[in-house]
Amino acid sequence: MAETNHFYETFQPEHYDIYIDINRGTKQIAGKSTITGNAVTKEVLIHQKFLTVTAVQADGVDVPFTVDNDIQGIRIDLAKTGNVTLAIDYQTKLTDSMMGIYPSYYQVNGEKKQLVGTQFETTAARQAFPCVDEPEAKATFDLAIKYDEQPGETILSNMPEKKVENGVHYFDTTVRMSTYLIAFAFGDLQGKTTKTKSGVTVGVYGTKAHKANELDFALDIAKRSIEFYEDFYQTPYPLPHSWQLALPDFSAGAMENWGLVTYREAYLLLDPDNTALEIKQRVATVIAHELAHQWFGDLVTMKWWDNLWLNESFANMMEYVAIDALEPDWHIWETFQTSEASMALQRDATDGVQSVHVQVEDPAEIDSIFDSAIVYAKGARMLVMVRGMLGDSALRQGLKQYFIAHKYGNATGDDLWNALADASGVQVGDIMNTWLEQPGYPVLTAQVVDGQLRIAQQQFFIGDGKDAGRQWKIPLNSNYDAAPAVFGDQAATLGDYQALRQAAGKPFRLNVGNNSHFIVKYDQTLLADILDHVDDLTPIDQLQLLQDFRLLAEGRQLSYASVVPLLARFADSHSTVVNAALYQLAGNLRKFVTPDSDEEKQLRALYDQLSSRQVERLGWTPKAGESFDDQLTRPYVLSAALYAQNQAAILAAHELFEGNQQQLASLPADIRVFVLRNEVKHFGNAALFDRLLAEHRNSADGGYKADIATALTATPDQDLLKRLIAAFEDADVIKPQDLRAWFRGVLANPAGEQLAWDWIRNDWKWLEATVGGDMEFTTYVPVIARVFHTPARLAEFKAFFEPKLNTPGLTREIKMDTKVIASRVALVEAEKAAVNAAVAKAVN
Repeated sequence: MAETNHFYETFQPEHYDIYIDINRGTKQIAGKSTITGNAVTKEVLIHQKFLTVTAVQADGVDVPFTVDNDIQGIRIDLAKTGNVTLAIDYQTKLTDSMMGIYPSYYQVNGEKKQLVGTQFETTAARQAFPCVDEPEAKATFDLAIKYDEQPGETILSNMPEKKVENGVHYFDTTVRMSTYLIAFAFGDLQGKTTKTKSGVTVGVYGTKAHKANELDFALDIAKRSIEFYEDFYQTPYPLPHSWQLALPDFSAGAMENWGLVTYREAYLLLDPDNTALEIKQRVATVIAHELAHQWFGDLVTMKWWDNLWLNESFANMMEYVAIDALEPDWHIWETFQTSEASMALQRDATDGVQSVHVQVEDPAEIDSIFDSAIVYAKGARMLVMVRGMLGDSALRQGLKQYFIAHKYGNATGDDLWNALADASGVQVGDIMNTWLEQPGYPVLTAQVVDGQLRIAQQQFFIGDGKDAGRQWKIPLNSNYDAAPAVFGDQAATLGDYQALRQAAGKPFRLNVGNNSHFIVKYDQTLLADILDHVDDLTPIDQLQLLQDFRLLAEGRQLSYASVVPLLARFADSHSTVVNAALYQLAGNLRKFVTPDSDEEKQLRALYDQLSSRQVERLGWTPKAGESFDDQLTRPYVLSAALYAQNQAAILAAHELFEGNQQQLASLPADIRVFVLRNEVKHFGNAALFDRLLAEHRNSADGGYKADIATALTATPDQDLLKRLIAAFEDADVIKPQDLRAWFRGVLANPAGEQLAWDWIRNDWKWLEATVGGDMEFTTYVPVIARVFHTPARLAEFKAFFEPKLNTPGLTREIKMDTKVIASRVALVEAEKAAVNAAVAKAVN
């Protein structure tokens, strides 16, 4: 038969009966996959990966088959096309790759235990049972799971358990769903449940290494999120329950398996009495993101992975819509501005970046398109633009029609645009396809030419970029009526500037609210007017100004030296978003100095000037009744004060450490990381190192563990750093899921950069074998690219990674990150003298 890209073109499943028998002791799995469906061709293709297939029957009769590992499939020869029931016997093993069916390891009172769970997205269901492992191949499933069960253990799956016979757990038949959303887990679990207003049972589960009250926050957010979505989507939650399960080992942040959502422990469970507001917000948005998927992704699924954005971009926007409704005092859209918007604008400015809608076939390439800055963050910004154009009423009506038309089926981006257009009368697709199909974004230049106010668009690049003449249909969000609502031309004249300025009574601005995906370069006339009235701007608009300064400087359209004198006028802001943007910009100045040089001393002095009044105002410890802005600003200014080597700050942190020697975990979570890192850097020794590493190993508190990792990787002691790196490959000390953060910490430490770089080059094969099967593997490359900024490091990066250019899933990342480092090196070489002179002038 002719080769086919999609197995669904040969066989279309309708129903699965899946039997899986798991022995944790031997790590052996035996199973049978019985699939009823329509054979389109006489040779049908069924996915498998790492399975030993022992027998295949069609309608009860043995049939010829061959296992083709090159296509991760089984070729089965049938006597006829049409309706057929395939029965496939197989064996496999539990994996240790956090993909397929795998054990998670944890400790309770020093005893090592394991919890078995699953992770099937994108293409790992085929590692668990033979199936047509493609989003379009939706079917119903009957799961039967047997395992070496111990008294008191719990098993969970997508649907409720209906019976247990002879040690086999049988679950209710699922609704029509894609294979990558199947999930189950079992082990010694604790859980709490509640019910939504509409009667959906909601539960949160975790291991008994956690305190029972660590489940409460997630249970509340999950319940209220489902209630919110049922109302917003005007579509009922379609399953009887929604379980949220924390897995001790998990490669992603969370996974939207229908009815059994799985999470990293740190993204679900938290101590309600001592968790930073930032962490509470992160956990809440992760939960809301996954539950948004129960409709957008699960009920209606993208037809193929090229429309991954249809799942992820929408869930990424909706997590903020939901949490803003549930916790309005948090002002969660400010977090969107400081995280999602910033990340998208930075990544999307590198030539060669993928578009939001991207063609993909190879399984390894599918994993690589999960680009958090593009498919998640940029895609979410696109949809924020749509929401702004349509309003919530039309958006909700369009979504309701979309769900009615496509429930339990599949859709494309055009299906969504058509539903929204029908509801609103706005041809959304005509506008959004310019953002969906093209990589990058524009810089809008605004200038006064011969008395006329003119605007023009051109693609913005950080580093070298080939201008392909791309244009976008841009929601301008201007504060002048003369500017069009949507700008699709290359250039336009808006009218006489003085007349427009007088009529408006305020400086001309574009992208008010920073919700459109572009940046603005104002000429000197317009910029001076804005800066003269900067105190009249909202915090978001001040953030946007700083954000655009930073990006324009990165793109060499503005000198960094010209930005340095502007920083001080934002330093006393009480707004978190302004401080986030300020210190991101100030942080970029650190690449222009050599560690421990005179230039760095001057930069530290600048940091001291920027932060000292804020540190005095806020103090080190949280105060009762202080604003959320103050809680979220304190970490920025304390971090700046410690980088400045402010002796009062260093001693204050040391005193907090000394006063809490016996209970470091109970230090206020907002400042704990700074206290621990300060102690390790300035007062550390091998005994403290050993103590913190042991506490990391024994603690089940995800926030505390992350703080310890940040602290230990900051040590200036190379002998201790060598000991850390020796633990990178010991999963009992540093779990593979956490390794990237430890590696990044050591690499970003000037004392550890060479050690970490040597480790990853020497042990790349080990890393590939350990985490190469999941989507986090490729992210080690940009982690390195974010740190390197010298010609020597650029040469070493190229020497190591260019031979790996043809590795599936790595090609685009290596090409892009080579450009990222090259552009940074060129920038530093060209501007470091001027930048350091500007810093010296600012502090003297």
